[in-house]
Amino acid sequence: MPTTEDDLLAAWTALLHRCGATADPGPYGRELLRRWSEPQRRYHTAEHLHAVLRHVDDLAGHAADPDAVRLAAWFHDAVYRPDRTENEERSAALAARALTGAGLPAARVTEVERLVLLTVAHDPAPGDRDGEVLCDADLAVLGGSPEAYAAYAAAVREEYGFVPEPDFTAGRAAVLRRLLALPALYRTRAARERFADAARANLTAELARLERPEQLEVPG
Repeated sequence: MPTTEDDLLAAWTALLHRCGATADPGPYGRELLRRWSEPQRRYHTAEHLHAVLRHVDDLAGHAADPDAVRLAAWFHDAVYRPDRTENEERSAALAARALTGAGLPAARVTEVERLVLLTVAHDPAPGDRDGEVLCDADLAVLGGSPEAYAAYAAAVREEYGFVPEPDFTAGRAAVLRRLLALPALYRTRAARERFADAARANLTAELARLERPEQLEVPG
């Protein structure tokens, strides 16, 4: 699995060649990595991209088109501005433009665009195997250890540092409630077994902290 920018670029290049690119994948990959390294990012970084790609590889046996899912992973947060609400839509449009420019077949480009848009709600239709793999890979962070989850939550808060605390708390709590209300946080069997219990515990604990901050202990 790629671990450095050079490794990520090499993985991107191999992926584009497998998918039938007729143009040099290098410039597209470098532009994507530039986007994933923008200064406003604290959680949605190249490290997150690497983690999602790793989880896609782990779950690839469930996918109908694993390489389409990998392409969608590369693009799913390629446009990320915390002060905007249409990041997924812009990321999907970027995927369509870039992959068409790289010469990929139209059917695969359309599928990648569709998959990126699924990350708005993380609620793929039953039987949408590619959507299930992408959404499970993207949400795998929720099922980490309490320490890893706390680092994730803190990084998200940093990305929204411009938002006043009461507004952030209300918005973040709404996101947590929406996730907890999903029919299932994870759709693939492997992700459910690995992440579901920890994710529900992490989300519930964070929501409780947001809703009852007065009960938090103040460090001495």
